[in-house]
Amino acid sequence: MVEVNGIKIDNKLPFVLIAGPCVVESRDLILSTAEKIVEITSKLKIPYIFKSSYKKANRTSVNSFTGIGDQEALKILGEVKNLFRIPVLTDVHSVEEVKMAAEVVDVLQIPAFLCRQTELLVEAGKTNKAINIKKGQFLAPDEIQYAADKVKSTGNERILLTERGTTFGYHNLVVDMRSLVIMKKFNYPVIMDATHAVQIPGVGGKSGGAREFIPHLAKAAISIGIAGLFLETHPEPSKALSDADSQLPLSYLESLLTQVKQIDELVKSFEEIELK
Repeated sequence: MVEVNGIKIDNKLPFVLIAGPCVVESRDLILSTAEKIVEITSKLKIPYIFKSSYKKANRTSVNSFTGIGDQEALKILGEVKNLFRIPVLTDVHSVEEVKMAAEVVDVLQIPAFLCRQTELLVEAGKTNKAINIKKGQFLAPDEIQYAADKVKSTGNERILLTERGTTFGYHNLVVDMRSLVIMKKFNYPVIMDATHAVQIPGVGGKSGGAREFIPHLAKAAISIGIAGLFLETHPEPSKALSDADSQLPLSYLESLLTQVKQIDELVKSFEEIELK
C-alpha cells in the first residue's frame, strides 16, 4: 500500500482516480477543471489525485506546445493543491527537474519513454515522494520490476506502476490486460492509464487517438481489481494543446466514474481466484 496525503492506494482497496488536463495550458483551465473533478469525486466518494504536466518534454514535433513556463505552471499546480486540499501529480523528465517539482507536488511521475533512465528513477526515489512509473510502450510487463527496483534502492518503496499500452507495429498501441495481473505480482499498486492507451502515435507530426475506446479500457481494467484509474480529461479536448484526440471530455467523467465505481465495488467484494 502507498499512502499519499491520507489517500491509501492499494490493489485491494477502493480505486483511486488520478485525473486532469494533459498539460498546464492556463491557470483558468487548471483551476476550473480541478474544481469540477473535485465536485464529481466528492459526490461519488472517490479518492482523487490531480494530474497535469507542468511541461511536455516529449512531443512529436519541434513546433508542438510544451508549456507556459516551468515556474508559472508549478505555481498553478501548487494553487490546486492548496485551494482544493488534494494531492497533485506531475511528470519529471531529467535529474535537474526532480528537486524543483518535488517542492510543489506530492507524486512524481516517470514518463513511459523514460522508465529505464536509472539516474532519473534514483533521483526521484531520493525525494521520498510517491513515484508513479509508467510502463514503457516497449516493455513487457514483467520488466517493470527493474524500474521499481531502481527507486526501491534509495529506500523509497512508495511506488505505483501504471499501464499505458504497448507498441503494436507502426502508429498503434494495444493493451494486454494480462499485464495488469502480472504487474500486481510485484506487490505495488497498479494503475490503468485509459487515455494514453488509446493514442495513435506519430500521425502527421502529432499523436492522434481513438477516445471512443477510453470507457471500455477503463471498465475492463477495473474489472481485474487494481488500485487506480488514470484519465486525462479536458473541458474541450478538440481545443487542447496536447493529446487533443486522446483526452476524455470532462462532461463524460461523472457517468464513467459512476460505472467504474460499481464495477470496482463488485470485483473487490469477491475473493480473488488464483490458478496455480
